[in-house]
Amino acid sequence: MNSRIRKKLIQVARGRAHLMSFQNLILEAELGLNLENNYEKAQLNDVIDEISEAEHAAGRPLLSSLVRIKGRQNQGDSFFKLCERLGYGDWKSLKRDQEFLEKQRETCREFWQDSKNFSSFL
Repeated sequence: MNSRIRKKLIQVARGRAHLMSFQNLILEAELGLNLENNYEKAQLNDVIDEISEAEHAAGRPLLSSLVRIKGRQNQGDSFFKLCERLGYGDWKSLKRDQEFLEKQRETCREFWQDSKNFSSFL
């Protein structure tokens, strides 16, 4: 698991912005990836999915809920397909349910803003 990306997403959950675009994640975590390159974009999605799968397995909220497509407030299909694999329901239904996404984000923010969680799991 990429700990640098995980730590950056935890910082996002604890910060004022509460969301981060894929592009800003690449810049701030100094990943050097190009989102116009489909292979590199897929690599980033795989890493973000791996982080959220590990968080889910440990009973923690999905950090990937905080990463959005630049210029939009919503997630891409890959996030909802991940949620389907994790047992949250049909990905197309989840994508249409704005409350689902906002609940995932809020749960993530609340968890990581708790100092006890932050110090225990960072």
